[in-house]
Amino acid sequence: MADRSATLYRMVLPDHECPFGHRAKEMLEDAGYDVDEHILSSREEVDAYKEQEGVDTTPQVFIDGERIGGASDLEDYLAEQSA
Repeated sequence: MADRSATLYRMVLPDHECPFGHRAKEMLEDAGYDVDEHILSSREEVDAYKEQEGVDTTPQVFIDGERIGGASDLEDYLAEQSA
């Protein structure tokens, strides 16, 4: 199997780790992806990322340079890939 890698942007604040970001990371690892993880560690970083990328939520997952979306989008994508 070819090397599979994904890029994950997710929020981990000092007092809160986004459960959807955590779930997305686990789903990627379980599916055999090497995860290039980018932690957004302050509310300012999260807001700036969302504005820069034109998205409303984190996490955001990219596979082969293609935006997959958030955790539920990733779940749908992985289900499609294994069908």
